[in-house]
Amino acid sequence: MDESALTSAPGAASFAEALLPHRDAAYNLARWLMRQDQDAEDCVQEAYLNAYRAYGRFRGGDGRAWLLTIVRHACYSRLRQRQRAGAADPFDEALHAEPLEPTGAASPWRHALARELLPRAMEQLPVEAREILVLHEIEGLAYREIAGVIGLPIGTVMSRLSRARRRLQAGLRQLIEEESHGL
Repeated sequence: MDESALTSAPGAASFAEALLPHRDAAYNLARWLMRQDQDAEDCVQEAYLNAYRAYGRFRGGDGRAWLLTIVRHACYSRLRQRQRAGAADPFDEALHAEPLEPTGAASPWRHALARELLPRAMEQLPVEAREILVLHEIEGLAYREIAGVIGLPIGTVMSRLSRARRRLQAGLRQLIEEESHGL
C-alpha cells in the first residue's frame, strides 16, 4: 500500500497513526491463517483498504484489535472462496483426536527439538486453533480483545484457547516422537 496516499487524504494522519503501526501483527495473523506468504500479503492489503474505507466508523480505542478483526474477516472470506473452489484442507483425524497423556520429564534436547518443530505443529492445526493461538500467544491480546476480534464470548475464547493449546501440545509431542525415532 502506498503510504504517501494515506497521508495526503483528509483524516489520513489519524488513520496512519492508529493502524499502520500494526502491519506486522496483521501480517502475522494473516500468515498463520492463510499458510501462504502471498495470500497473507493479499489479505493484509485487502484489510487495510477495507479499514481505510470504513475508518469513519472507527470509534477510537485499540486500533490493533479493530484492524485484526478486519484482517480476520478478509482471511476467512478468502478461505471460504478457496473452499468453494474445491481447495479445502483435508480432514485429518489425528489433528482432531484427544491429546496424548503427558509423559515423563523432557530432556534439554527435546526442548530444542520442540522449538524447531513448533512451526510445523502450528501448521497442522485447524485454522481456528491457529488463529486463537496467534492472537493470544504471539500477538499478546487479552481474552477480552480476542473476544472482540473474533466475535465470541470470553468463556468461549478461553475454552477454544485451552483446546488449541492441547492440540498444539499433542501435535508437537507426535512430531518430537517421529523425529526422535529418526535420531
